[in-house]
Amino acid sequence: MATTLGRRRDPACAAVDLILVLGAAVRPDGRPSPALGRRIAAAARAAEVFPQAMLFCSGGVGRHGPSEASVMARDLVRLGVAPARLVLDEESLDTLQTAIAAARYMRADRLTRCLVCTESYHTPRAMALMRVLGARVRGWPAKAGLRQMGPAAWAWMRAREGLAIPYDVALAVMKRRTVLSG
Repeated sequence: MATTLGRRRDPACAAVDLILVLGAAVRPDGRPSPALGRRIAAAARAAEVFPQAMLFCSGGVGRHGPSEASVMARDLVRLGVAPARLVLDEESLDTLQTAIAAARYMRADRLTRCLVCTESYHTPRAMALMRVLGARVRGWPAKAGLRQMGPAAWAWMRAREGLAIPYDVALAVMKRRTVLSG
């Protein structure tokens, strides 16, 4: 019987070293945007299913502070994730920078298996980058469809990802040797 990843507890679900949570905007009052909120909620569910995995929260300060990573950490702790499981990357400002930072962290800690936690439209690009940078990766997408985003935002994000995937993957391939060696 086929099931969605992580919806049941089985031996295959135990094989995750790191849950990579990608950032999104923070509102002027310091609360997560709807996109970031969906990612935080998905990460909290993943943390329950994979209790041995660290959570790599990534995202610097965008238009409004505090950093996306610190907002994630604050809300994940409120949702019951132990602070000791959280690693904050407050420098990365885009998906490629996040993938590079996560790949370097994984390499330094000799981790190989990564669960990418972001919205469904963004999951293919984040997974592709992590694969190029040497991780064994699976997706844990937060639902981000027409109902959650509205038709205009959904169409825009889908189009943006279609253009960003080949561009970011090409950049990751060029940077791969540097990331994996240092």
